[in-house]
This record gives sequence, structure tokens and C-alpha cells, in this order.
Amino acid sequence: MLKRFEGPRGQIHRLRHRSDVLVGNRPGDPTERDVLVYTPPGYSPSVSTNYPLLVDLIGYTGSGASHTNWKPFGQNVPERMDRLLAEGKIGPMIVAFPDCFTAFGGNQYINSTGTGRYMDYLCDEIVPFVESNFSVRPQARGVFGKSSGGYGAMVHGMLRPDVWNAIASHSGDAYWEWLFLPVMPRLMNRLRAHDFDPVRLLTALHASEKLSSSDVDVLMTMGMAAHYDPDPSAPAGFQLPFDRSGRLREDRWANWLAWDTARMVDKHGDAIRSLRGWYLDCGDEDQYNIHWGTQLIHESLDRQGIAHVYESFHDNHSDVDYRMDVSLPWLSRVLGA
Repeated sequence: MLKRFEGPRGQIHRLRHRSDVLVGNRPGDPTERDVLVYTPPGYSPSVSTNYPLLVDLIGYTGSGASHTNWKPFGQNVPERMDRLLAEGKIGPMIVAFPDCFTAFGGNQYINSTGTGRYMDYLCDEIVPFVESNFSVRPQARGVFGKSSGGYGAMVHGMLRPDVWNAIASHSGDAYWEWLFLPVMPRLMNRLRAHDFDPVRLLTALHASEKLSSSDVDVLMTMGMAAHYDPDPSAPAGFQLPFDRSGRLREDRWANWLAWDTARMVDKHGDAIRSLRGWYLDCGDEDQYNIHWGTQLIHESLDRQGIAHVYESFHDNHSDVDYRMDVSLPWLSRVLGA
């Protein structure tokens, strides 16, 4: 168990940002949100020093502020940054913690008419907004995250290499056959009680005084449908990948597969190769089976001759923030901190 760090501390700044690209988003989520920004000990805007910028993408059911909160038996991200800096394992960097929470309980950080233009929000609004308020070094941007956040980091690295210079993914979503197909029957069982109407199920969940773990599970699965198969003409704004009899709708499922990182890497090798670095790891007992997809990504990058860092470690999907002690120093080196 980590002891509390007693050395120099950085500072957390709270900024308010009003988005243009999220206006009119289908779930009606807020367009004005807080952005928390960590600056390292000794930071001063009056000193002509520019720092690399990291953007932390939180996992599903979280928001940026989650990683700056007090953490029992461990360290939040700012505390971890302070400790690693004091230990000489990283250089000083600025870290942004954006809020991308949605009515579906989280975010996959892509553009979708079912959820909102969150890739544009991060790349074209949040990054310039942070850089206009802090001393950030040009062409030294990294994006990292775990689970859905790791997924977002990988997709951003493939689709927006014009913005990002390096990515780090911890247990990032990959290979939909083992990740999402096993949970579909749970959603089907819940929909059956609502005449297979996702609008009725969403309304019931949002009206509930308390969400159970099962509630969050089905809400997340519908959120994935809103991300991967949006349909503005559908009552809920998205299509389901199965019919009322439980049969998989191959045409709809194909829309999901197009966003599977284990498949995307085969098509976006040139974008990945243009980055300064690509880091991914996953526990070998991940309860969502993501370790198999992570291995497939690693194998695809090897086939394409793309340099990257891949590590499999002995653990599951939960409480693996300690892996940032590996990825943050790596990002620091790659970005020249």
C-alpha cells in the first residue's frame, strides 16, 4: 500500500468551458462543463517554460474529476504525478481532466449522433482551450486512459494523429466478440420487460432513485449502441444489434465491428506509425476478456512492423491505476518532458 506523498505538490485549476460542438446532442447532456487541469510544482505562467500536455480519459461511469478526488489506499493522478516527479521518473507535465459524462453513464470519446461529437470536443475544443490558458509545448501532446478511456486513446491515435503525438492505453476496449456479445442477453432480458422499447427502459432507469450494478450494466450496453450504431430516425437515436427473438442482426452488428480497435489497427497502421509512441497493457485475467483483444492489437502492430510497447501483467480489470507508474514515465520520455 502506498504511503502518502509528503513532497512538493502541484496545483489543480478549475476552468469552465462552453462547447459549441456538443450543442444539440441527442441525450441533452450539458454543453458547459468544468475542465480540471494539473500543473506541476513550481509552475508559473510568467516563466517562459513550456510543458508537454497529457489528457486523461476516464473509464466508463467516471468523469475527469474522479481522477483528482481523494483515493483510499492509493494516490489520485495529481498525487501520482507529484511523486513520480519527485522520484525523478517523469519530467514536469500538465494534465487535463475533461468531463465527458453522458446520460448513458460514460463515453467512448468518438463522434456519434447518438451521444455527441466528443472526439471533436476533445481535439478541437478542449486541447486548444487548455493550451490557451497554460504554457504547453507544441507537438508534445499525449492522451491516456483505462478501459473506455484506453479505448478512446487508441481511437484518437488512429483517427486524429494531427492532434496527438503519443497514446497510452490501459485495458482499453478491444475485440467485440469477447467483450460485448457476452453481455447482450442481459440487455435483452431487461428490454423484454419494456416491450423491447429502449426509450421506455432508458426512461425507467433515469427515473430510478438508485441504480443497481445490473442497471448500470444495461445502461452501458445501450450507451455502446448509441456510440457504435446511431440512427437519428430511431426513437432512441440508435439501433440495437439484435431483434426481439434475440437473434443477432448481422447488418447492425457490422456497424459495431467497424469501431473495434482490434480491427481498426489493421486499417490505420500509417496513422499509428506517425505517432511518437503507442503503449498498451492489460491484465491477463481481465474479467471483460479485454486481454485477448489487447493481444490481437499487439500482434497486428507486430505484423505491420510498427514499434510499440505491449505489456501483459498478472491482474484483472479493476484497480490497476498502479500501472500508470509505467505509462506516465514512458509518456514523459516519449514527449521529451
